[in-house]
Amino acid sequence: MKKVFVVGCGAYMDSGYGCPGEWRCLKAAALGEGNFDEPSQVIAFIRCECPGRTIVPNIGMAMRLSEIKPDIIYLSSCLANAKPACPYVSAEEAAKIIENKTNIKVVRGTHDYH
Repeated sequence: MKKVFVVGCGAYMDSGYGCPGEWRCLKAAALGEGNFDEPSQVIAFIRCECPGRTIVPNIGMAMRLSEIKPDIIYLSSCLANAKPACPYVSAEEAAKIIENKTNIKVVRGTHDYH
C-alpha cells in the first residue's frame, strides 16, 4: 500500500466552495479511486495557507513528525481545480516546486466526486 500526503487549499476549504473538507480525498485514497491507482494510506493532510509559502516547510515537518516519507504527494482536487484559481501560485507551479524540493512525485488532483 502506498503512503501518501495530500495537500489541500485551506482557503478553498474554509470558504465551502465545493469542498466540505478532506473526506472526499480520504475516501478516494482508501478505495483507490480518482487519481489514486490503488488503495493508499494517507499519512498527512496538509493545508496550503495563503500565499502558499509554507507548503514545502509543512511537508518537511509532516515527514519529520510522522517519520514517514510518502511515496507520492497529491494536490487535492480543490487545490488543483479551484475556480477561481489561486492568485498566488498555479497547481502546476506548486507541483514543480514541491517535486524540486522533495524529490517526490506530485499528482494534481485526488478525485472527481461531485
